[in-house]
This record gives sequence, C-alpha cells and structure tokens, in this order.
Amino acid sequence: MPAKRRAPKKLTPLFMSAVMVTGSVSPFAFAAPGGTNHVKKVQVHVLDETAAAAVGAPKVKGGVTEVEVVGTSTPAYTARVENGRVIVDVTDADVDASVSAITAKVGVVGGVMTQSAESGGKPLTRVSIALTKESTYRVRVDGTTLRIWLSPTDSVPTNSKGTAVQDVSFAHEANADKVVVKMSGSATYSSSAASASKSRIELSGATLPEDLERVLDVAAFKGLVTAVSTYRKDGKIILEADRGVDVTAEVKVDQKTDGSSVLVWTFTRASSDSKLDPKNSKVTGIGADGGVAKKTKTISKEASLFVEETNDDSASSFLSSVPMQAGGKYTGRRIDLDFKDADVHNILRLLADVGKVNIVTADDVSGSVTIKMKNVPWDQALDVVLQAKNLGMVRTGNLIRVAKADALEKEREMAIAKKKQELELAPIETRLIPVSYADAAALATKAAELKSPRGSITIDERTNVLIVRDVAGNLDQIEALVHSLDTQTPEVLIEARIVEATSRYLRDVGIQWGGDVTMSSATGNPTGLAFPSRVGMVGGASDQLTPTAGLSPTTNLIPNPNFAVNLPATVGTGAGGGIGFSLGSINNIVNLNVRLTAAETNGMLRIISSPRILTLDNREATISQGTMIPFSQISAQGVQTTFQEAKLALVVKPHVTADGSIAMHVRINRDEPDFNQTSARGDPTILKRQAETDLLVPDGSTVVIGGIFTRNTGRSLDQVPFFGSIPIIGILFQRRRASDTRSELVIFLTPRIVNRAEALGK
Repeated sequence: MPAKRRAPKKLTPLFMSAVMVTGSVSPFAFAAPGGTNHVKKVQVHVLDETAAAAVGAPKVKGGVTEVEVVGTSTPAYTARVENGRVIVDVTDADVDASVSAITAKVGVVGGVMTQSAESGGKPLTRVSIALTKESTYRVRVDGTTLRIWLSPTDSVPTNSKGTAVQDVSFAHEANADKVVVKMSGSATYSSSAASASKSRIELSGATLPEDLERVLDVAAFKGLVTAVSTYRKDGKIILEADRGVDVTAEVKVDQKTDGSSVLVWTFTRASSDSKLDPKNSKVTGIGADGGVAKKTKTISKEASLFVEETNDDSASSFLSSVPMQAGGKYTGRRIDLDFKDADVHNILRLLADVGKVNIVTADDVSGSVTIKMKNVPWDQALDVVLQAKNLGMVRTGNLIRVAKADALEKEREMAIAKKKQELELAPIETRLIPVSYADAAALATKAAELKSPRGSITIDERTNVLIVRDVAGNLDQIEALVHSLDTQTPEVLIEARIVEATSRYLRDVGIQWGGDVTMSSATGNPTGLAFPSRVGMVGGASDQLTPTAGLSPTTNLIPNPNFAVNLPATVGTGAGGGIGFSLGSINNIVNLNVRLTAAETNGMLRIISSPRILTLDNREATISQGTMIPFSQISAQGVQTTFQEAKLALVVKPHVTADGSIAMHVRINRDEPDFNQTSARGDPTILKRQAETDLLVPDGSTVVIGGIFTRNTGRSLDQVPFFGSIPIIGILFQRRRASDTRSELVIFLTPRIVNRAEALGK
C-alpha cells in the first residue's frame, strides 16, 4: 500500500512515479472467493543469461529484469505500455494485503505498484511498472506465476529461438470486430493510432511467414473494420487496421499453457451508432447500399465564452466552480493522496507532475490543505482542491492558470461585456441569398431565429430571394442554414401491381330415357279382356321445355318424348355434348328413347393491373381509373338516377427516411361490376378488393403487401329415389355434377426515389 506522508516539502521523481500514480479503477480490495486468483507476492530481480535460459527468458547481454507476480491459480492478463510504464492487469484476481509497493531500483525497473481494483463486477489486480530507461517487455505464464521480462531497447538478444506468427484472422460480430493473431510463443507488442482512421500494432521479437504478409479486405462485412494489413518493417511486424473514426481498439493477450499465445485485437464503436463525418457532420443512418444517406450538419454555432477545455492554444476558457470534466466524468490517472496542512502550491505542483500539465498560480493564491484520497483521478483531485480553497482555473491546452474564483468571475463578466460591445459596434452587411427549391417565405421564418436584434430579413417574391441585413457572423450562419434546407425534395415513384388469377373446373353428366308401350286392337295386340281391352304405358317425366335434340333424325324437337328419367346435363351451344337413341317396333307398339348428356369446363383467367404515380416526399398522391354505374332509385319525387363508382385506385403518401428507405401509407382499391349477379331491377353488384397499410420499404425493393386466396369446391347428385341407390343400375337414374373454383389476389409494391443523389446528397 502507498506510504503515508505528512506535510511533505519535497518528493523525489522516483517516489512520485512508482508510488503515487496507479492504474486501478476502484479504491476497494476484494477478498478472494473460491476460484479467484490471489496474488500473494510480487518481486523484482535481475536474471543473468544462465537463469534466463532456465525459465525461458530472452538471453540479453547484461541480464534481463524480471517482475514476478506469484498467485494461487493460472493467471489471465492484459498488458500495455502507457506513459512510459508497463501496465499489466491480472483479471479475476485480488492482491494480498502484505504485498507492498517496491520503490527500490532493480535493473531497468524504477518501482512497482500493485493494487486491487474492479472490472465488470470482478476483481482485478493492476501491476504498474515504472521504467528508468526505454525498454521492451515480454510476458509469460509459468504455472501460477506471471513473469514479466524487461530489457533495454539497445540490448541485443543472444538466443536464436524466436516467436513465429502462425495465423492472422478476422472475425465479425454484431457489435464488434476482432483480429486474432496466433503465435507460437510470446512477443512484445505496442499499440497506437496511426491516424484518425487507422490503428497499429507493432510486434517485436517475432517472425512473419511470407504467406501471411498480406491485406485482408473485410469491407464486405460492412462492420467497423474495412481492411487489415500485415507486413514487415525495420525488423518488426506491423498490423494496421482501417477503421471508422469513432471506433476504439483494445488489445488482449491470452497466454496458453503450452507456451503459445493468442493476441485478440477488438474494435468497438465509441459512440452510440453514428459515424462522424470529416466535415463536422454526423451520420444519422445507413443507406440501402451501406452508404451515407442523410447527414446532420452544424450550420450555426455561437462563439462560446466558457469552453471547459480545449487543445487550441489560441482559445481560452473560464471555469470557476465548474468541474474540469463535464458531468463529473474524470479520465485522469488514479492516485493516492495523504497530506496534513500541506501548502496548496506544493499540492498543485504534485498534481501538475502527475497530470503532465503546466500550472501557473496567481499571487493571491495561498493557504494549506489537509487531504486524504485513495484511488481517485488526478483531475478530480484538482477540482476538489480548487473548490475547497474557492479557486478557479483557466485551461488552454496543457497550461492551467489558477486564481481566485472572484477574479476569474470578473474576467468572465468583462469578456461578456466585450463580446456584447463588439456585436453592437460591428458593421452591418447586406447579402442576397437565392432560394432554388424551397419557399423563401418559409425559410425566412426559420432564419429569423439566427439574426441579431440589429438584423432584418425581407423577401423578393418574384426572384424567390432572401435579402438579409446583419453582422457578418450571423450572415454566414443564415446562409449556411438556407443552403442546408434549400435542397431538392425527394421524388418517389410508387408502382403497384395487382395480380388476379382465377381457375374454374366444372363437370356435369346426366341421362334421359323413357318411352311408351301400347296394347290395343289398333296395333293388333289387344289384351283379349273385356276390361281392360286396351293398355298403354308412357314415361311422365317431361314437359314442353324438356330438351329432346338428338332423339329424332327428322326433327330436333319432339313434343312429347315420354321420358321416365329426365336428369340431363346442362349442354347446348358451346357447352358439352349429348347423344340420343330412339328404338321402336312396327305399328309403334313399343318405343324406347335414350339421351346421354355430359359437359366439362376447365378455364383460367389472369388479370394484371399496374397503377403507378410520382409524388414528392410527404405529399399524398392519387391515381384512379374506373366506371360510373347508374342505379335507379324510386322515391316520392319519382325515379332518380344515381351513379356508383367502380374503379381501380392507388392512394399513397410516402416519406423518405434518413437511411434512404421509404415509409408510406398505402390504400389500393380494385372495384368492378359483376353483371352475373344483379338485383331485381337488373342492376349489377360491385366486387370490391381493397388493401390499406403502413409499411417501410428499402429504395427500389419490391414487397408483397397482401394477398387473398379463395377456393370453392362442390359436388351434387340428382337421382330417382330407390332406383338411384341400386349399385351399377343406379347410374341410369342419376345426374352427377362437380365444380372447383380457385381465385388468388396478390398486391406488389415497388417504391423508387427518382432523384436520390440530389435529394439525399449521395
């Protein structure tokens, strides 16, 4: 634990770097639960070439410095270089209270601070190693011991055994991209940002096969990383990743028990889900093809008098009681402080040394401070000290000026008064701003909020031009606003396709048969009885409308066919067929008439309607085509004729979203008269088909917004009682009908942005 000092007058640089600066994130230590690694000992020593060979360390002339972290289980760790220090985080591990800071200089190590912290709800032990000279490091897991080997950069390893890179692969996940590097051993690495859109890792002490010296093009994944390059340069292996400007990178090394290691380079998005544009723009969506659709732009920004922090040396900021980090989010390195009645100047000097900033105090800053803090960011400690002494600060880059809060407040008021005076004395300019696509009157209302009290805006309706008078700064803001809003309104072409398909099958099979038998003296076959001396029998299932075509070769209509079974199918011109048989005897004693009829219909009907219309964004459009059908209505005033419309209509109101898709409300009607089904007066019924919905469709995509499928099947049997139920013979007493009708209605919709490039700025 850090040593406690009271009223220190002088602190050596070694003590400050090794003891005061820590990298933990919580001031609490955790007791080791079951399964948690428990760090029991941390020690530093120098290994000669023989000792280095025994543990597998690189053999370096003059020896290698080893930091040994001894735990109770196999450690998992991450390592990095930060501000000239080697930071090793042992995850899921706490540290024993007996482990203290090492302040003695051993080899290239100037001091070691070990402290418990917390990460993601799990304990974490951070080992911070201060260096006395520029060095390289290697980390190796040896059972339950973590060995950190450090050697000066100007030393040359004497062993020939090296680490080989075995594979470099890329993995795309939902919220992160990963580059995985598999190595046969351990290698020293350092990570940095090569540019605003590139990250770099340098591997030392490793070799790269020729087949892995390549560029992985991963742009097709449309993730955070577009390409990963691996190559050799100046004896080092360089890994470069092309990424977005708001993407952060994190490196973790997993040391295997067999001596191999896996380096995982993870890329995550720093902000929520928006990409920063190089021209001070922020992307609000991704287009259908993965590109930028609409952007939000900062077109007006007031000159701020109270910027909290800036890296621009020409700008200044005024802070009194305002914290250095907005919202209390402090990012400085964490430190421990324990002082009683310490001079405030010494405290400020200490914080300046830790924070790598320059602090200048005013002449009226004085007093002493009693403070005890553990594991707090240095910038938060600075804010607390200033607030306790009623002090404020002005920060410009890495230069901080500390003075009384009252004095800084007076400076602030003077700056405000000066700004107001400059605004009141600034010359007035007149600028003509042409408006091409929008209404100048509508834009004048929006631009009026940006003008100063001395400004004015008028409109020339003939030329659609804004005439603006104001100071130069406000004119620039108004012009930027007008140019941003004066863009082409997206035009959307909506094409609907209504497809109707109907299939119909009908089969009808019937029979007609009958005749007559006569026994009389006229026909020569009397009965021989007194009564009845004459007998006649005829079929009685016929009338004047009974179809008899085909029963006689000389006439198509027989007045009295005498059918006993009259169950014909519906046949006639253009439908079905029939055949008739007429059998008789001499003198027409016995006559038999038979007529077989059958009809079958099989057809398909397909109707395609394709209305389309072009409209502006957020404007409702309608297109229709139809028929006005007259209907007669009888009332007290007499007969009146009204008209009912049967039409094909498309009504749509589209809205182009920020990502280039189209949200719209759609209503489609297809009505048609049906003259097969009429009223008592002969008026046709109207078949209605309608779909109304709200949907979101990518530009140029076709979607099915609805469909209806119906099927009607039927079977009927007409027969003579009893006789029609007799097997086989019953066919002579039956009429069979079967029908199957199917219909399907499907509605397709395809929206397209006609002027996408001009309206969305792509």
